Amino acid sequence: METTSRCSPSDHLVIIGNGMASHRLIEALVKQPKRPQRITVIGAESAPAYNRILLSPLLAGEVQQDALTLRDATWYAEQGVTLILGEKVETLDRSRQTLITDNGRSLDYDRLVIATGSRPTLPDVPGIELAGVHGFRDLQDADALTDIAQRGGDTLVIGGGLLGLEAAEGLRKRGNDIKVSVLQRSERLMNRQLDATAAHLLKDELTQRGLTIITGAQLARLEGDAQGRVAKVHLADGRQLHATSVIIAAGITPNIELGHQAGLTTQRAIVVDEWLTTSDPAIYALGECCQFDGTTYGLVEPIWQQVEVLATTLCGTAVQGYADAPSATKLKVSGVALYAFGPTEASDEHDVLSYHDIERGDYRRLLLRDGRIEGAVLYGDTRQGPWYFEQALASNNLNDCRQALLFGAADVKALKDHQNDTPHLSTSEAA
Repeated sequence: METTSRCSPSDHLVIIGNGMASHRLIEALVKQPKRPQRITVIGAESAPAYNRILLSPLLAGEVQQDALTLRDATWYAEQGVTLILGEKVETLDRSRQTLITDNGRSLDYDRLVIATGSRPTLPDVPGIELAGVHGFRDLQDADALTDIAQRGGDTLVIGGGLLGLEAAEGLRKRGNDIKVSVLQRSERLMNRQLDATAAHLLKDELTQRGLTIITGAQLARLEGDAQGRVAKVHLADGRQLHATSVIIAAGITPNIELGHQAGLTTQRAIVVDEWLTTSDPAIYALGECCQFDGTTYGLVEPIWQQVEVLATTLCGTAVQGYADAPSATKLKVSGVALYAFGPTEASDEHDVLSYHDIERGDYRRLLLRDGRIEGAVLYGDTRQGPWYFEQALASNNLNDCRQALLFGAADVKALKDHQNDTPHLSTSEAA
């Protein structure tokens, strides 16, 4: 591979971004025998890398902030990694292989990794710039939402996907006198992961907890008060909702400005090949800011796979490039268990198996094609989710255990054992 032939342990590797992907990469690099000896990491936030997945439990008051920290600054120093925090890279000069931060710091690099992550996608509607409109992506946002919850009032969360529901439930749990509503453009919550039945069960559960769920509704504009704070939300169908705060959780936008400024090939994100190399062979992109084969990323599993490839690429030992693989979705809301992967809608070619225990609140639906699982939705009891996902990845034919399939691995094994132990009559014996 051409990129590995230029790698040298004496190279200065600079990583822009100190989020989860960047930190995972550093942890992988320092374990490599041929690691770059000079590694510098630049993070725009003032805190070292932390687990963003725990922002929702932090907002809900279920964990303390120190539980989010992945490694403190001392760890970086012990690994021989220079950590620069609270500075944003503003200029990247590819011809000189130099970058400049907003503090005027200049750094030369031999190889560069851009891991700048993403930001909330803001709807293109009037009033989006009003005070009281927030995203939910970092510690600063979590602090702002905690203040909102403790002040009380009417809060509207835009987006009924994973992050929006986690933010809404966190606000509700943390608040003293707060009314939280969720606005979802689709007719059902988590429409990319759930079928209609599971989405209905989820909506009922969240409504019983005190959230107001508004589906099939589109934001038209935000209206402010005399002080320039959001006060009212106008929907496309003419409805108006009072809101003292609006939380935007309706998707993410990759942070590609630096790559664009430097003249790298960009589309929705910074375009990379299977080795995570950009259009400049000395520069790589990783995580939410990169685009591979037309796909951008917002889930942990594919980004972790990218990290493994990039770590070996940077150390000159890569043997296999990155390839997209299916991933499963889990909702991080206390007391609500969801597990889903694959298509949400059944096609004419799918064989549908479903189970619904109304009293227990358990629901399972499997989509099979030619005896192989292609999709699953589990609500309530999700313990078998990883096993279903494993069978799907392996493309195992499960026709022989179809009648036990909805009840998971243990029942499937029992059925197979029974089939193996049952004597099979020969033709002459049967006669």
